[in-house]
Amino acid sequence: MTNPPSPLVPGVSSTAPRGNAPSAQSMGQPVLEARNVERAFGTRRAVAGVSLALDRGECLALFGPNGAGKTTLLRVLGGLLRPTRGEAFIDGTALPGGGATRARVGVISHQTMLYDVLTARENVQLAARLYGVHDPRAAAAATLERLGAARYADTPVRALSRGMQQRVSVARAVVHAPAVLLADEPFTGLDASGAAALSEMLAELRATGTTMVIVTHHLEEALGLCTQAAIMRDGRLVRHDRAPVPSRDEYTALYRELAADAA
Repeated sequence: MTNPPSPLVPGVSSTAPRGNAPSAQSMGQPVLEARNVERAFGTRRAVAGVSLALDRGECLALFGPNGAGKTTLLRVLGGLLRPTRGEAFIDGTALPGGGATRARVGVISHQTMLYDVLTARENVQLAARLYGVHDPRAAAAATLERLGAARYADTPVRALSRGMQQRVSVARAVVHAPAVLLADEPFTGLDASGAAALSEMLAELRATGTTMVIVTHHLEEALGLCTQAAIMRDGRLVRHDRAPVPSRDEYTALYRELAADAA
């Protein structure tokens, strides 16, 4: 069995969720996998037969117009929605799985979902405690620092700007050094410095073995991080490229063409 990736955040011990399961790579299976996944709401199929596989340290950049099914797919991959058909797996465990499996996932949403009466530090520390991080206070402080939010650590979330709230939301999602990170429009509300800090953190996480799926309309940032890129439309992956992915200019043109066809 290979060792889990070293945590980027001080205070995350070997008992944190990331180290609780065997390495999928050492067992010859992807860290994150979907096999012909479908998810229907009544008669509408939001996800219609998606298959993908990501190994340790891989990143899928997922693009597509609004309503394509991207967020629904992320919720299935995070164990938050049960697929109507097909299967999804983390480290070989079928989702939705139990609490230990879902604890290996970090989720960044375009809605911050923070407790607005708590401070930034309290929000991140609470997540660290729930995930069993050895030193929640140290881990929270280090993660906020890396995202440029340390000086607002003791400010109630309700008093923060939208962009700063998003930085705190990102910190909460990664404070436990998750094995899998699912990011739904993570650049929402961020200014240039915030977007740069997030891109740097995501690159570091990927380099240390975190497997990621990033849903975004920010092609430049996502293509700079990914090892796979896909375009989703009407619940299906209408294009799926593996490394090396096309150039940013080429992929931008492809994305615009496919999005225009869907309009």
